[in-house]
This record gives sequence, C-alpha cells and structure tokens, in this order.
Amino acid sequence: MRSVLYIFSIFFITSILNVNAQTNNGKGKISGKVTDAVTKLPVDYATLSLFKQGSTSPFNGISTDAKGNFVIENIPAGDYRLTVDFIGYTKAVTEHVTVNAGGTAALGNLLLKPIQNQLSTVVVTAKAPIIENKIDKMVYNAANDLTAQGGVALDVLKKVPQVSVDIDGNVELQGNSNIRFLINGKPSSIFGASLADALQSIPASQIKSIEVVTSPGAKYDAAGTGGIINIILKDSKVSGINGSVNGALGTRQSNGSFNLNARKGNFGANAYFSGNAQRKTTGMTSNDRRGFDASSGDSTRLLQSGTNTGTRSSYQTGLSLNWSITPKDELTGTVGFNHFGNHNYGLTSQDETERSSAGGLISQLLSQRNSDSRFSANSTDYSLNYKKTFAKEGQELDVLYSTSYSKNTVNYFQEQDYLTGGYPTSGSRGNNPGNDRETNISIDYSHPVSKNFTLEGGAKAVIENLKNTVNTDSLLNNGSYINNADQTYGFNYKRNIYAVYLSTSASLFKNWLDVKAGIRNEYTNTEANFPGVNIPGYNTVAPSATLSHKLSGSQSIKLSYNYRIERPDYGEVNPFYNISDPHNISTGNPNLKPEVSHGLELGYNKSFDSGANISAGVFYRHNNDDIQSFTTQYEVLNVNGRDYTNVLLTQRANIGTQTSVGTNFFGSVPVTSKLNLRTNMFLVSRNNTSVGYGSVTGIGYRVNLNATYQFGKDLTAEGFVNYNSSQKNIQGTRPYFLFYNFAVRKQFFNKKASLGLLAANPFNKYINLRSNTFGPSFNQNSLRQIPLQSFGITLSYKFGKLEFAKDKDKGDKDDKGDNIPSPDAGGR
Repeated sequence: MRSVLYIFSIFFITSILNVNAQTNNGKGKISGKVTDAVTKLPVDYATLSLFKQGSTSPFNGISTDAKGNFVIENIPAGDYRLTVDFIGYTKAVTEHVTVNAGGTAALGNLLLKPIQNQLSTVVVTAKAPIIENKIDKMVYNAANDLTAQGGVALDVLKKVPQVSVDIDGNVELQGNSNIRFLINGKPSSIFGASLADALQSIPASQIKSIEVVTSPGAKYDAAGTGGIINIILKDSKVSGINGSVNGALGTRQSNGSFNLNARKGNFGANAYFSGNAQRKTTGMTSNDRRGFDASSGDSTRLLQSGTNTGTRSSYQTGLSLNWSITPKDELTGTVGFNHFGNHNYGLTSQDETERSSAGGLISQLLSQRNSDSRFSANSTDYSLNYKKTFAKEGQELDVLYSTSYSKNTVNYFQEQDYLTGGYPTSGSRGNNPGNDRETNISIDYSHPVSKNFTLEGGAKAVIENLKNTVNTDSLLNNGSYINNADQTYGFNYKRNIYAVYLSTSASLFKNWLDVKAGIRNEYTNTEANFPGVNIPGYNTVAPSATLSHKLSGSQSIKLSYNYRIERPDYGEVNPFYNISDPHNISTGNPNLKPEVSHGLELGYNKSFDSGANISAGVFYRHNNDDIQSFTTQYEVLNVNGRDYTNVLLTQRANIGTQTSVGTNFFGSVPVTSKLNLRTNMFLVSRNNTSVGYGSVTGIGYRVNLNATYQFGKDLTAEGFVNYNSSQKNIQGTRPYFLFYNFAVRKQFFNKKASLGLLAANPFNKYINLRSNTFGPSFNQNSLRQIPLQSFGITLSYKFGKLEFAKDKDKGDKDDKGDNIPSPDAGGR
C-alpha cells in the first residue's frame, strides 16, 4: 500500500507541474457585495459565475463570504458577463463587466430579488470549493465530501489539512493535541468529559464546514496552544420552509439526521435531530511488559492477552430562532441537547512471573480478569446573541451570552480470578458522577476608522464550575461488595477567566500589505477543594500578529505569530482512578499548570486558471510546561488505602518543553473535467526535553490522497487513503496506521435525492497498532487489533416549499438607488 501511495504522490505532483502556471501580469479582479433586495441583509454563500461573452460555460467563479462580500481574482483583461445565484432568489445577470489590466472592477452592491411566486421544490446546485483559505483561517466544506458522509465528525477531520486523527480519536493540529474546539463559534461542555466520544457523536451529514485557525488573533480566547477548530453545523437562512433528511446504514456504524428550516419575513427558525450508533465490535489486545529491579537484579514479566467488545451511541437535537428586528438589528437564540455513551467489556488472560538475577523462577501467577465499563454524558447548551450593524460598512456590535451544562457518569467493574497461588478472587467497582457548567459572556465591537484601517475591541468573562463524586466498592471474600470509604470522596473545581482585547486591521502601502495585530489580556482564578491542591491565580498577556501580501491576483503569502496557553480540562484534572485494569491505572492531575506556547507560521497559497489550487506552509512552535501523558511504574501502588502490584500509572503532567518544526502542503488539481485529485501532506519534527529523560526528537508525517471522478451529472465516485507514520515520543513510539475508503453516489429527482454506497477498509478486517512504552525500570510492547472494516449505504433527500409575498412598493431600485441586476429569463 505504501508503494501505491508513492506512485499516487508522484502522479499528483506531476499533475501540479502540468497545470497552467503562467504569471498573472496584466490581470485584474472583480469585487462587490450581494444583498437581499427586500431585507437589505447580506446573502452569504451566494454563487457567482463569470462567463466570457458568447460562452455558455463559466470559466471562473466564487461564493460570497459570511458578510456577502466577494472578490474574483486573476481575471484576464476583457469584457465579461457575471451571474449571481442563490436558492430562493431570482438569478441575476450583470452584462458587460469590463476588467482592465491590473485594475479592479468594483460593482458595489448587487441586490438579489426574492422569487415572487411559489415554488413546490427546492434544488441546490451551487457548490462551495472544498478548501477556502482566508487571512485568519482555513475552511473545509464538508458537505462536498462523499467518503465521510456515512461517518462522524472524526471522519471529516481526517480530511482536513494540517489535522491528524489517530485510531482512538485523538486529534492533533500541526502536531499539537491541545486544541480549542468550538461548535458554531461557541464553546460546549460536551467536549469536556471525553473529546473523542464527543467527536464521534456528531454525524458527518450534520456538518456544513470545519474552520481551522492555526494562528488565532486577539479576538479569540488564548486557550489552545495547537489552535482552534470550529465545527459549523448545517442551517439555512433561506426564506420559506425547507429541509433535508440524511441516513447511513453500515455494518459497523449507522447514523441519521433531519433538518428543518423556516423563514418568513423577519423571523426564521432551524430545528434538527441527529443520531448515530456503533454496532457491537470486538478487538484484540496483547501486552508484554518487562520490569527490572536495579538493586536486586530480579526481573518481572507480565503477559496480557484478551478481547474487548464495545458499543457506542449518541443523539443531538436543537432549535435556533432568529429575529431581524430591523435591517441593522438581529437577535438569535439557540438551545441544543447532546447525549453520548459507550459500553466496553472484555476478558483478559494474565501471566505474571518473577525471576532472580540468575534467571531462576521465583514465582508465577496465572489469572483471568473480567472487566466492564460504561460512560455516558448529557449536555445542554443555550445561547442568546444580539448583533447590530451601523450605516458605516464594517461597524458592528456583537453581544453574546452562552451557557453549557453537562452531566456525565463513569461506571466500571472488574474482577480478577487467580488460577494459581490459592488467592481469593479480588475485585472492585466504581461510580463517578460529575457535572460541568460553563458560562460565557462577551461583547465585541468593530469600528472602521477609514477604508483601510479598522479597530476591534471587546471583553469576555468565562465562569466554569466542575463537581465530581467518586464512589468505590471492594469485593469481599464472600462475593459481596462493601463501600470503600478510603476511595470515596468529592471534588470541586472552579475556574473564572476575565479577558479584554484590542486589535487592528490595516492595509498599508497602497494595499501592498495587509496587517492584523492585537493583544489580549486574560486573568485566571482557580479553586480546587482536593487535599494538597493550591492553584494560584495568574495573568496572561497574549499578543498576535498576521502579515499578508498578495504576490499577484492569484497568489499570496502570509506570516503570523501568536502566543497561546493551554489550561487543563475536566478529564485532565479529575482525580478519579480508573482501575478497570489493575495493572494499567489512569487518573487526573489537579496540580497541572497551564501550558504556554509561542508560534510562528509562514504560508503560501496559489490558484490557477484551470481551477487548481495549492497551499504550503512551515511553522515553528515552542511550548513551556508542555502537557503530555506520562507513565510511571510502581511495584506497589497504594490508592487510598489499597495496594495494587506491578502497576503502570498514567496521568497528564507538565513534562518540560516541546519544540516543533514542521511543514504542510495541500493541493487540488482538476486533471480533467471529470477527474479531480486532492492531497494533504504533513511533516513535523518534535523535540521533547524533560528532567530525567533528557532530550528526545521524533519525526512524524501524514499523507492522504483523495480522488473524485464524475461519471455524469448525477453519478460520482470517490476514493480516499490516509497514512500516519509512527513517531518517537519521550516514553516510547506511537504506532503507524493506514486506512482507506471508497464511495459512490447517484443523485435522483433533479438532485433532490441521492443514494450512495460506502466501503471502509474493505480488504482488511483489522488495523494492527504496535506501540512501545518504556521507563527507567520497565519496557512494554503492545499490539491492538481494531476492527474498522465496514460497508454501508447512504440516503439523502432535500425538500422545501418557498413562499414570498410580492412587495408592490419595490421597483428595480431600492430606497438607496442601488442597481438591481436584470433577472435572467432562465432563473429559478
């Protein structure tokens, strides 16, 4: 398979080199803004198509941004026809758009007129590009991804440039796992208890796009040394009533979603329900651990071999209400509920031996361990957002209140039967209920001082309260359980963050250089009632800056710096001991300090006349008090009054410093009118320095390739392959892995419905993960066999009925005299 990846990579690079890469001297651009002719609100994601005079096929185009603005670059001098199209509006045409060499055809405000009659059905044909690069973020439009549609959010993230996802659902951005996750731009406590479970609870069919911010500006929270990933869920601002139904049925997992949108005049509503379930799957594990006693010369060996069976399920539902009070005042309220849970159980055979320095057998103990664990979480999110715009374009006031409350529970049970040694059966069971409430209150204001200079400022308060209870029972010799008072306790953790920021955006030297710079100040106060824990308050000053220069109309370069911190989250500070495997115990660390990061990034982006696009970048990041998982061996570990032998204890710790240097590359090439190739490549070198372990450097890389072929206007096939290399870390080596997916989709009824077939790892039942962990007195080799093979079918249907009341008082000009492009006779 690696040879296939190599050949595919060579073919892709050859295709890039064969793309028309002529210089862009003598070319110009077209700019403007698309606005609803009735409500005067911007029309986001409207499709603009540019035609050469006399041609029936567009040769260039773009979608408007969230504020309705657009810029079509790299246009040869000439005379063109521009169309503007969006669902629920009459297609508009602007004839004879003249582009001069090196100039900009500024069209101003283009007004779209709502369709004046009833439409019985809605057909969406416009497609945003898969990848959009912006000055402060990269946007991955997931709705256009075939192979991920039968999966969950993690499957979508595997396609996103600069993002890596391992088999267990751990996510890294530019090689850093400390990422700030948002949903629709807002934090959610659903991510606090288990990030991997939360990301597996969101069906891919519910995701509109994923925004990746590797160098966040001052407006963003300073948390997340790796950056920010914002998951945008589907909604609609189109007038009328419309919606969609999506479903996927697979041999490994199934999911479904339902969306309903309604808008009439100044009022709009969006409701959704989605869910997914992973069928019962069984994997296999084996561990070979060797321990050494330096003083006596004795050695131990623990062999573990077993199976683990698991299931997973989740559902989400929510409602969003929008009221355009006036054309310049908008109020939006949302409520959402999320649930997810998993159940894992298994049987493990164990062989423990101890030998003297001479090799003689001192003892041998054979046993079987039966374990069972359940995890569930329920999260409710509320938000209320008021946005005001002013007569001056770009002047905005944004006030947001959001609160998120989650309840989660961990239950585990384990019993160990000894086959030799005459020991009685030992066991324990635990119950760990907890809750997390986070409230965010923020105000942001943007003021354009001039056409080329804008000031932004704001303030924010984050109030977080975590409560946790641990109840542990121990098995008695008579087979009954009794509460263990030494392992039963409560834990409260409170954290308040108060922030202010100021940032500027400017175009300098006659628009030769775009600058965005700012500074953010955050004060953090933390309280924990756990014995021996005292966390002093601290202040953080986080500067950031981005410089962007357009080398030509089709290529740009960007340099950015940011200062970030990573505060420990709920799962990292929770002192609950997970003893489902008494030889491999994990717990949280309430004494974790925040991680501090300095990051530099240089990026380059270029688009071609043929529709190809490439982007490349290099980055440097240095972390102090770096937070990583750390494993320590104990011959005997006492957990609140009970001894456990031959234990590896894993918990998060501030290990020292980490320095990362890396590069990334994304390319999309339309090889023919039917075949498109995409690739993401990522390479990073990490150096970890820690007391006791010295300096350790490891190199890791990821390559994925995506091919899409359009057989006809209604039939599309796609293939995807991803390879993640192994990488050395401070205590061992992470495993490499490879997976691949195939998908075919057929659309029906004028693209209102579709039927698809999916296959994940069709030729391999298991993915084999081999890893190594070591310490001063132990070395462990592990093999995990994960069943990822899956076959499935996907279904989707879009429906809608749009109703617009004719505005008799409106003509072909609005009250400001803005021109309304003439409607196309073929418009919908």
